Amino acid sequence: MNNSRRSFLRNSALAGFALSMPFRNELLAMANKQNKFGIQLWSVKDALAKDPVAVLKHLAASGYKQIESFEGAQGIFWGMKNTEFKKTLDGLGMKIVSAHCDNVKDFNRKASEAAEIGMKYLICPYKGPQKSIDDFKRFADEFNTSGDIAKKYGIRFAYHNHDYSFVNMNGEVPQDIMIELTNPDTVDFEMDMYWTIAAGVDPIAYMKKFPNRFKLVHVKDLVKTNTTEGHESCIIGKGTIDYKTLLPKVAKQGVEYFIVEQEAYTGTNELDAAKDDAAYMKTLTW
Repeated sequence: MNNSRRSFLRNSALAGFALSMPFRNELLAMANKQNKFGIQLWSVKDALAKDPVAVLKHLAASGYKQIESFEGAQGIFWGMKNTEFKKTLDGLGMKIVSAHCDNVKDFNRKASEAAEIGMKYLICPYKGPQKSIDDFKRFADEFNTSGDIAKKYGIRFAYHNHDYSFVNMNGEVPQDIMIELTNPDTVDFEMDMYWTIAAGVDPIAYMKKFPNRFKLVHVKDLVKTNTTEGHESCIIGKGTIDYKTLLPKVAKQGVEYFIVEQEAYTGTNELDAAKDDAAYMKTLTW
């Protein structure tokens, strides 16, 4: 083989490699995002209370890579030490990224234990409807305190919304107030897109109104019912929320964690529903 032909082939190969790299990187990025979705353990709470390890194995086999826990009767780590819980997840190829908890009770200990095993967030899950907008202003002060504690341990604090926080109170919206009065350096928000849409609010428009404040989302589908509340959750992809269109837009707003949650199980059980939710999530890219 002469030098000119060798040079031609070498240069052609390098050019082809260079051209392929952006496409390859894009595919890898899409695959990584697609596979990194989690589940809020509230979705499988009944089975979890009976056999936490068996449930975690089921979730791992279903395709979940991330866990968001909640503070039940057995604590955030379901009867295990924080390090034991992490070791169990490590063995299953999963990690715990966040947990819902009571942020006004023993929060220093919870933040310390969360930080020790590499968790990113502790989250206030619920405050409930209030009589006055001043109550939500007090919550903002409370969240700032929790945020400062979390920062001390190298993690972050967030608040998870329901529909009540979008209900206008004498010209003021509680969710707006809590965002405006909290420190963005220490306090983030987890948008439950189900509850946001149930409140009649466009998730993307709201995220754009408060850029970079929402770092986590709950992916939960919505069906209309004849119940008092007028809605319930269902297997993702079976309801009214177009997540195929919505999730790519959400990802562009700085959201880092996509957490599946389901609370109603018509015609199925919670473990089968979790598996079906994961199967649908695997068909999406964002």
